[in-house]
Amino acid sequence: MSAQAPDPKAQPPEDAAAGPLTHKRVLHIALPIVLSNATVPILGAVDTGVVGQIGDPVPIGAVGIGAIILSAIYWVFGFLRMGTAGLTAQAAGARDEGEMAALLSRAMLIGIGAGIVIIAAQVAFFAGAFMISPASPQVEGLAREYMSIRVWSAPAAIALYGITGWLVGRENTMGVFAIQLLVNLANMGLSVLLGLKLGWGVSGVAWATVLAEWSGLAFGLWLCRGVFWGPYWRSVARVFDKARLVNMMSVNTDIMIRSVLLQAIFVSFLFFGSGMGNVDLAANQILLQFLYVTAYAMDGFAFAAEAIVGRAMGARDPARLRRGAILTSGWGLGICAVLALAFALAGGAVIDVMTTAPDVRAAAREYLPYMVAAPLLGTASWMLDGIFIGATRSRDMRNMMLVSALIYFAGAVVLLPILGNHGLWLCLLLSFVARGITLGLRYPALERAAAR
Repeated sequence: MSAQAPDPKAQPPEDAAAGPLTHKRVLHIALPIVLSNATVPILGAVDTGVVGQIGDPVPIGAVGIGAIILSAIYWVFGFLRMGTAGLTAQAAGARDEGEMAALLSRAMLIGIGAGIVIIAAQVAFFAGAFMISPASPQVEGLAREYMSIRVWSAPAAIALYGITGWLVGRENTMGVFAIQLLVNLANMGLSVLLGLKLGWGVSGVAWATVLAEWSGLAFGLWLCRGVFWGPYWRSVARVFDKARLVNMMSVNTDIMIRSVLLQAIFVSFLFFGSGMGNVDLAANQILLQFLYVTAYAMDGFAFAAEAIVGRAMGARDPARLRRGAILTSGWGLGICAVLALAFALAGGAVIDVMTTAPDVRAAAREYLPYMVAAPLLGTASWMLDGIFIGATRSRDMRNMMLVSALIYFAGAVVLLPILGNHGLWLCLLLSFVARGITLGLRYPALERAAAR
């Protein structure tokens, strides 16, 4: 499809792709995502606090399990955000306004369609989840009540992945932050109102999330309103263009496989850790929170890489692609170095805050050096993920993740019997290094592709 002339009604007055690549621009994209991620733990704490006021442990467990099950189901569709971001950034770089509009429509159709399927198949999904992870009859019954309400926002929750990706591709991460802030504030306020003030309990918390996520979708569509001023978003020929659809499906499928392999590493890490005894398992859970903090902080700069590299790829500008990769990765490395230093200096104090058990404190301190090393050893893998998403080199991401997973599991077979929990942490760090090296070896192909 040839590039279309820009539609002034559907495009910002100044095309960000034409601006210089500076540190300020990287921060302009990254910081709203970092702020957005900072609101996520607050929401979970409020929901837990609301049901905690009921004075019964069953509602707390029910909301916790129900939220985890639904998050796991929705997580499968996380590819929609990543795939849409890369493709939209490339269309923006090529100044193809028609394709950008069509991508938004495709993402909305996939998200809403997937949500409807989840609603229709909820009985099977929930039954399967409780077969894998059974709970007490009381907790399971209340969790099912919670999920049977919350599932009605599945179309909105998954469609928001597509809107988030589309906004990232347009470098509008402030819009992403605004959506996240609206959803979380609405969710927290409605949870208190419906769950506590009106006495609806667990059902009130569930309805709060439903209303918040549909409000988030409405607000997200309002942020994308410029697209709807033009004709492209509703053009059947454009939206259902066979070649574009096949490409989008291919990219999304590869990203989904990559994400499943990554999840397999972390799930198996927890399973392997459970065989090390309760103390080491608890220590691992505490230390993983350090890793989650690192991931939240790195997301902003990985998203910046997606947007900048994608635009450079769409504009067929390898020099711009390289500068974007260097700028975003430099910031990512700097953040990881600061986090590694913070973990080294204050990690012990944080551990003491998170647990009062002396044996768990001692074990967590023993393994803390792995958390000091993790940000530095993982920088390349996290930043290259963003770079490859922007370039939509999803096949390379899939293949290199497969290599990394094989190295991780092979290492586990060899090192766990010898080194125990130390071996488990070494395997996890080894998987980060393997992914960084293998993706790094594939990076020159990105610049060659951009030059064509």
